[in-house]
Amino acid sequence: MNAKSILKDTSIAFLEQYLNNASPTGFEAEGQKIWMDYLKPYVDTLITDTYGTAVGVINPDAPYKVVIEGHSDEISWYVNYITEDGLIYVIRNGGSDHQIAPSKIVNIHTKNGIVKGVFGWPAIHTRNRDKEENPKISNLFIDTGCDNKAAVEKMGIHVGCVITYPDEFMIMNENKFVCRAIDNRMGGFMIAEVARLLHENEVKLPFGLYITNSVQEEVGLRGAEMITKTIKPNVAIVTDVCHDTSTPMIDMKIEGEIKIGKGPVITYAPAVQNNLRELILDAALANEIPFQRLASSRVTGTDTDAFAYSNGGVASALISLPLRYMHTTVEMVHREDVENVIKLIYESLLKIKNNESFSYFK
Repeated sequence: MNAKSILKDTSIAFLEQYLNNASPTGFEAEGQKIWMDYLKPYVDTLITDTYGTAVGVINPDAPYKVVIEGHSDEISWYVNYITEDGLIYVIRNGGSDHQIAPSKIVNIHTKNGIVKGVFGWPAIHTRNRDKEENPKISNLFIDTGCDNKAAVEKMGIHVGCVITYPDEFMIMNENKFVCRAIDNRMGGFMIAEVARLLHENEVKLPFGLYITNSVQEEVGLRGAEMITKTIKPNVAIVTDVCHDTSTPMIDMKIEGEIKIGKGPVITYAPAVQNNLRELILDAALANEIPFQRLASSRVTGTDTDAFAYSNGGVASALISLPLRYMHTTVEMVHREDVENVIKLIYESLLKIKNNESFSYFK
């Protein structure tokens, strides 16, 4: 399989629709509908749980269960306080970066639809030149153009309304995908593409495959924590993003050496089961898939941790996609890395398939 031929025009159209749709933590339903509609032709059945994690299942009656997983939510803000003058103060929903907020346009989600606003910021002429104040949660505010609190509330805005950025998908220099929320709806996209390839190549699996798009990763791996108890998998291959460390102001001695365009990242960590990681490495080498390595000292900080330590222990591994500018509105990945993550998950599943005793993970 040639990595350059993996993504079809229909794949890119789905990716654009999926990324452009808002899917903030706790409010992932609309994004999950888009994802399930795309996945439906390639699986035997679809399930969802109470909080909205979506799972496409191939071969659901098989006793041995393998999960491939990404997460569907994006960082956002909540309306926390509305002043009498109609300005809105916020709190985080997930790991939203306060430093990028000033002067950004936002979408405030209400029952009446989306209301536009802006994160206001004092002009450079008016700021204290001796000691400029940095952006922080306590001084960030949204201006909707209203003169008072009553006018804000009349538009349907209230405490608890969720706020997202409208920045949409674009392709830069032919091979860079840029958008907000690539962390980690790109994971949902990649596992859906694996399901498509299995279907189109008529691969028959001797195990049940659970293509899992979890909710609420950004607030503590909560969706994965819930769904692993439902599925009770034997194996979990998780995909998420990790930091490209080749850009300015990042210390490689601390963060490791990772660069977009150099391939998927395979993680070494306590939560990563050694035999499963070695199977993935073998699949990469056998199929000439470029890869990079990363070490995590305590936790991976991804849904891998939730799967690994559930149900008495699940053999789990992490394949990451190198990403620039995480938790900003211009997250950037390399198209070839996306294709190679898809290929590596696909080839790892074939390798598991060919080891039908599954003793590899004991």
